[in-house]
Amino acid sequence: MILRVFAGLLGSLMLACAARAQGDPPLSALTLVGPPSPVFVATRDACDGADVPDAPSRAFRDATGAVALFGLHYRNRALRGPDLDHLKIDCRVVLESGERDDPALYDDRSWITATWTEDGKAVAALLHHEYQANEHPGRCRSKVYMECWYNTVLGAASVDGGLSFPRSTPPVVVAGAPFRQEVDQGRHRGFFNPSNIFSDGRYRYFLASTTGWDRPGSDQGSGVCVFRTETPANPASWRAWTGTGFTAAFPDPYRTTGKRTDTCKPIAPFPAPVGSVVRHRGTGVFIAVFMAKAGGQFPQSGFYWTTSRDLVAWDDPRLLLAGATLYDDVCGAGSGLIAYPSLLDPSAQGRNFDDVGDTAALFYATLATKGCEITSNRDLVRRPVAIKVWP
Repeated sequence: MILRVFAGLLGSLMLACAARAQGDPPLSALTLVGPPSPVFVATRDACDGADVPDAPSRAFRDATGAVALFGLHYRNRALRGPDLDHLKIDCRVVLESGERDDPALYDDRSWITATWTEDGKAVAALLHHEYQANEHPGRCRSKVYMECWYNTVLGAASVDGGLSFPRSTPPVVVAGAPFRQEVDQGRHRGFFNPSNIFSDGRYRYFLASTTGWDRPGSDQGSGVCVFRTETPANPASWRAWTGTGFTAAFPDPYRTTGKRTDTCKPIAPFPAPVGSVVRHRGTGVFIAVFMAKAGGQFPQSGFYWTTSRDLVAWDDPRLLLAGATLYDDVCGAGSGLIAYPSLLDPSAQGRNFDDVGDTAALFYATLATKGCEITSNRDLVRRPVAIKVWP
């Protein structure tokens, strides 16, 4: 069972680490059992040039039972249909990106990267927000994208089943760095790429990446942190795992005063953002998928999966699909890249597709390259997956 009390979590973590040290077998086996099939083809289906797969797929069933799926660009539109097998793009923009130069507004470029709904009408969302200071004159000492990139996880909400996500005034920061965007320029900074929101009992969770920071009294390591709340509809209620409890808060540095010292404890084995986390219905085991570049414990570039019983101790990652990813050298990518994996079960019992049975679909993007450039020729595809989890 997951993190019911902190003492139980620490005991489970120690036992899990001991078991891994003894070479216990993995908790699961995932196998691709069919070829890819297209879900969305940008050159055929796009409403305009902004419609390309650019984030992992997130889906929910609305109040009528219809499915909405997000995972396109920062001019946010949804794919909709009667079920996960019959989706078409809806050309209405549900959340626009203002590309505004004031970082305190958090309205530069935003992607809907997680959703959660209890009734299909009120939908809470997490936004991956990028303040790209290099695009705003006078806001960065460099013109290099990565040296000016400042990321924040924001909260958003819909009251009409995901047809619109009005921007909050003031914006609600779920996870931000404890300093403003002009600080520590020269590298990527902040919290970014939240996973889907998923449930266990009365709690809801997501995983997000951070580049970390070294500030007086607050030394945050880089990696992936776990966040939890009982009320996703209240985005200010999310708290991150510190190693002893879910108590770390990362509020808006533009609207808070005083020294902020909270930090979260990164969890292994994730080298980069987590694509999605789902829970296996038969065993309660969590399965995470993510992309990785070859090196260290990753023998090949591609998509990997790992499993856990408590969201803190994960077993050794294993390769699900080999291929060059966004983390590889584009110049040597050959026929293209793969990116943004997520697992979705068309027969999921939950409204938010956060559970899977013994089969599911791996949703991911294929990105065509030309020379050393990634083109806008991108497709969203899916492949059937067989899942075996040991009790």
